Amino acid sequence: MTTRADAAQPSMLLNSATRHSGSRCVVLCLVSTAATGLGLLLPAALGRTLDLLLAHAPATRWVLCCAGIVLLLALLDACETVLGGTVDARTTAWLRRRLTGHVLAVGPRAAARFGPGDLVARLVGNAAQAGTAPTARAALLAALAGPVGGMVALGLIDPWLAAVFLAGAPVLTLLLRAFTRDTTRCVADYQQVQGRIAGALAEAVEGHRTIEAAGTADQETARILRPLPELSRAGYRMWRVQGRAAGQATAVAPLLQLGVVAVAGVLLTRHRLSVGEVLAASRYAVLATGVGVLVGQFAGLARARAAAGRLSEVLTEPAPAYGSRRLPVDGPGRLELRGMTARRGDRTVLAGVDLVVPGGTTLAVVGRSGTGKSLLAALAGRLTDPHAGEILLDGVPLRDLPHDELRRAVGYAFERPALLGTTVEDAIALGLPSPSPARIREAARTACADDFVRRLPSGYATRTADAPRSGGESQRLGLARAFAHDGRLLILDDALSSLDTVTEAQITNAVLTHGSHSTRLLIAHRAITAARADAVAWLDGGRVRAVGTHGELWRIAEYRAVFGGGSGHA
Repeated sequence: MTTRADAAQPSMLLNSATRHSGSRCVVLCLVSTAATGLGLLLPAALGRTLDLLLAHAPATRWVLCCAGIVLLLALLDACETVLGGTVDARTTAWLRRRLTGHVLAVGPRAAARFGPGDLVARLVGNAAQAGTAPTARAALLAALAGPVGGMVALGLIDPWLAAVFLAGAPVLTLLLRAFTRDTTRCVADYQQVQGRIAGALAEAVEGHRTIEAAGTADQETARILRPLPELSRAGYRMWRVQGRAAGQATAVAPLLQLGVVAVAGVLLTRHRLSVGEVLAASRYAVLATGVGVLVGQFAGLARARAAAGRLSEVLTEPAPAYGSRRLPVDGPGRLELRGMTARRGDRTVLAGVDLVVPGGTTLAVVGRSGTGKSLLAALAGRLTDPHAGEILLDGVPLRDLPHDELRRAVGYAFERPALLGTTVEDAIALGLPSPSPARIREAARTACADDFVRRLPSGYATRTADAPRSGGESQRLGLARAFAHDGRLLILDDALSSLDTVTEAQITNAVLTHGSHSTRLLIAHRAITAARADAVAWLDGGRVRAVGTHGELWRIAEYRAVFGGGSGHA
């Protein structure tokens, strides 16, 4: 059930977005209102001109006045178009920056909850829709000023004209209220289905090789497009709501206009109105019943509010908080996990884990698939937080460290590294405050990546997107990035899995002897890697089954079974 606080979130976000372009919104509102004001002056000027022409009196000045009003309306309309486009673009960019920053701050939990495809749909489509809200809000005053001004003008011409219009105004108000409510609900349903389709498409793109190998492209296409009938129904509901509102409004509005014109005709026959005033009254009746403009504005606001609701769902996902404590200057990199419990969904993956990695040593973490090795690696560097317990680096809880100091202290390499940056050199230097070419090349040599990088068309200056590479070469670039990171703790999360045996041995030796990192935590799948570590932590059933050297643990049959029970002992 939607709570009042949940319902307030989209409004708060749209208010912040409007404040971001506040000055431009004020100017846009003034321009739109000025255009509406001139539009209200035009019928009176035309009516006066007509009366003068019928009386054969001089009317040149009034003709020029009408022409000037028309010219100013054209100029204001052009300004309104430019300002509206500028505000839409600025607001959309601001929303996208805010959403992107929050998603990156939340980390993997955001993708786990919403899915990459749905996040992209919110970032691209929903942000653009929500970005139109300030423009719609700014133009809403002018849209309301038209009908209100038209009604006032009718009253100034003759009170009976305003009375006729007011008799039917409540009907129009009720129609607009019902339209806004129904449109918001339909648009929200439509956007949710769009997000599901985007999520399924992202999954298929990521697994395209598996789909091709299995020959299931047709089945995947059907799975992705399965929500299309639901999307179609939601779309039809939107158009039905808008069409019904427009139809009802167009049925009521002409009756009101006809009533105003009829009364104006009666007053004309009684010589209470002139022909020009009848002309003006007919135009003001049209302005007073300008429901079409209001329907468009309210529809735009409904779409923007529904989109803002989807953005707010992401923004309300809490980001990790950081402290202000500092690490000891000469700390050895001692890592401690105390009573650490972590869950994925409702399943407890790690339960009450206690583990100490002395500074300057290498600990290999081994275990069967699904025992939480990668989760432990993520917790050790605070890529995610435990549900219970705490993790300390050189005696300081990771939660108490500032973000920048934590990231300087911990270096990471992953099984599938994301190589971000324009060039290969940028990808290796990612996160370094002041990278030097010498440091980048030394890290690449340590990771056995220098040779193949030099063979690229432009060497280290080759664009990352244009650098053909295997999975193992990508892992080596990820390792080079970790080695270039001068921290006190290095975490390798299955970062050697795609390497051949010789290269793995070379890099393992480099990891063990690399002087820029005091402490090393390795997620190991091969016995030869575990054998070279100072100690091994064996995960089993969500707990640390044992800690010791590889040789000591190898005597246990269940430990040998983790590696397939083969002759991996060194």
